[in-house]
Amino acid sequence: MRGLPPAARGLVLSAVLAALACTAPALTDPATPWPAVTLLALLCLGCELVKLCPLPGSRAGEGIGPFLPVVLAAVFLLPPAAAALVALPGGLAAAVVQRPATVRRVWHGAQQAIGAWAAGQVFRLLEGPAALGAGPSAGTGHPAWPADFPYAMLPATAAAAVFCLVVTVLDGGILAAAERRSAAATARHGLVAGSLAPHCVHGLVGLMMAVMWRSPYGVPAALLVLLPMYVSCWVFAQYQRERAAHQSTIRALVQAVDIKDRYTRGHSERVGQASTMIARQLGMAEDRLEVVRIAGILHDVGKLGVPTRLLRKDGPLTPQERRIIELHPEYGHEMVRGIGFLGEARSAILHHHERVDGTGYPYGLTGEQIPVLARVVAVADAFDAMTSTRSYSRARPVPTALAELERCAGAQFDPAMVRALTDAIGRHGWHPVVTSDDDLQVISATAGGPGPGAAPGSSPGSSPGSGSASGSGSGPGRGVPAGRRAGAGPSGAEGPFPPVRGGR
Repeated sequence: MRGLPPAARGLVLSAVLAALACTAPALTDPATPWPAVTLLALLCLGCELVKLCPLPGSRAGEGIGPFLPVVLAAVFLLPPAAAALVALPGGLAAAVVQRPATVRRVWHGAQQAIGAWAAGQVFRLLEGPAALGAGPSAGTGHPAWPADFPYAMLPATAAAAVFCLVVTVLDGGILAAAERRSAAATARHGLVAGSLAPHCVHGLVGLMMAVMWRSPYGVPAALLVLLPMYVSCWVFAQYQRERAAHQSTIRALVQAVDIKDRYTRGHSERVGQASTMIARQLGMAEDRLEVVRIAGILHDVGKLGVPTRLLRKDGPLTPQERRIIELHPEYGHEMVRGIGFLGEARSAILHHHERVDGTGYPYGLTGEQIPVLARVVAVADAFDAMTSTRSYSRARPVPTALAELERCAGAQFDPAMVRALTDAIGRHGWHPVVTSDDDLQVISATAGGPGPGAAPGSSPGSSPGSGSASGSGSGPGRGVPAGRRAGAGPSGAEGPFPPVRGGR
């Protein structure tokens, strides 16, 4: 407690006193059902310990134990004070990574107890116990059966929502007090809307457990409800681990490209962002949007196979050097071919420099022969190349870049993809991802002003040696006329050429 700010110490102390007030009636009431309280409390403790000592192949604290459904089942089965008492052991045994561990555990236990007590009050206010069939049936020793469905779902869902709200508010309060976070930051951390749905699902599982507990089948049937919940939580934890591993793989590849080609740092993330905007505007399914995003992020991974001196060369490239750089889509495809989760993204990596008129590379595909995702990424790639400031080209305003894409639609780009990007930016604007100080230059392009380092007197759309939209020049993508120049290979590496000088 000594290391905490006074406001945080006061909040922790207030929460502990409130938890004691919530649980005290259960300790003094002779009607408290101690066998049920003890069993549920031990079950909560066991579920939390399962998180600390997980199954083989999982890690501590991954949340594979069904702790919350047991707490909510106690809310539905017991008086509020007894439910608060049930929540304490699991809260006190919660996994803690940061110090002070004891204070964090005490806080978590108090938080759970207060949430359970508040949820129990709401459940009884909405006559939840009567909906569960609480109390013996006339002339029998068995509880009333069946429960009043679907009405029983209303108080159960309301109780779960109140539990979520109380825990989230307390979390936000301690973050604001201990770490002096702003109200907006604590609200983002709380994510009430995002955590409400899982709490309601757990509430329905807890309701099922309570119904079985009250049924003639008794406690053994109620405990069996936890088995599928446990299995589903474990499977979800494995999925989360696999997804995290995928994201780490992608992030490592992108960072490797950014380190090698410092002039395009942040480019990959922005191409992924623009590709997602195009795909969403086209009405692609949600599961495919993630594939599109990954394709945009990894489209230049093949640059890892290109000599660094060529990527960082400021002067014009020779025809031989250009041909080497134009191998990067094939290098990229070869690098990711064995990564199974990339799926359709691999074809976008290979073909994102194809042109609809057949003059692109590596295979000179035309029109519909080019995979859909490759056509999406090609437009997103060119757009970011035009609106980003590089060492050899200046950022252009978004309207100028969109106009240039439209000019090249039908020859270099799929017109449908260009329209989709134009419509998406018209509807939502372009708010590029900024991953480093260098990428702040993109903001000036979005605003339509000249980027940092612009030559005095130059206009937003100009760059040394590029000339007009049909101008000529030399070097990688610097005013190379559309189509193939003698001894120069296909038109520029990234974006519409002539005007775009996009990152080789």
